[in-house]
Amino acid sequence: LPILQKYGITHIICIRQNIEANFVKPNFQQLFRYLVLDIADNPVENIIRYFPMTKEFIDGSLQTGGKVLVHGNAGISRSAAFVIAYIMETFGMKYRDAFAYVQERRFCINPNAGFVHQLQEYEAIYLAKLTIQMMSPLQIERSLSVHSGPTG
Repeated sequence: LPILQKYGITHIICIRQNIEANFVKPNFQQLFRYLVLDIADNPVENIIRYFPMTKEFIDGSLQTGGKVLVHGNAGISRSAAFVIAYIMETFGMKYRDAFAYVQERRFCINPNAGFVHQLQEYEAIYLAKLTIQMMSPLQIERSLSVHSGPTG
């Protein structure tokens, strides 16, 4: 607790699987705002579906001057995958670059193979989303009419 307070942590993302719920849990709910994700460290676990919620939680914290700790049981696979996804989308980075950025700060990260594959897939997803956000409504309408062909 003193270390979290020393670094000004205000929000915590707690990533665990159900069997870890007794020891990886929100212990100081009166002091921190928590986002708890029940996710197994399993290559077939779908983590992409949690990325938007996680990004919203982190962005909300940062916008109010907060600081976020992302943690799991070991801090090697699940939490690293979520930090990489956040870095990718927030800074428009490719998976390899975001991985290297996070690894420079925590050398032992090693997302499982399934998570790596999903992070690589997520690159195309967030880039498409970014492109749509940058397009004006007129550009989107033109793009849709070109792809749907003439009507009538």
